Amino acid sequence: MPEITVDARGMACPGPISALTRAYRNANNGDVIIVMATDPGFEPDVKAWIERTKNELLELKKEGGVITAKIKVVAKK
Repeated sequence: MPEITVDARGMACPGPISALTRAYRNANNGDVIIVMATDPGFEPDVKAWIERTKNELLELKKEGGVITAKIKVVAKK
């Protein structure tokens, strides 16, 4: 499955979610979007984005101040 990497490190809210949304527009069902962000607000924001868009959160981890979300695109029509 194709992976799309979004490096949103250093961006403040709503930058990381905006970058994720742009990547999502260009993605297809089955693609995996990997987003890296340093904004502490990204974690709750990405959880809300997943619920709203009905996509699948594969992984959410924090390492060394970087929050990484791995999202599988399943809700594109």
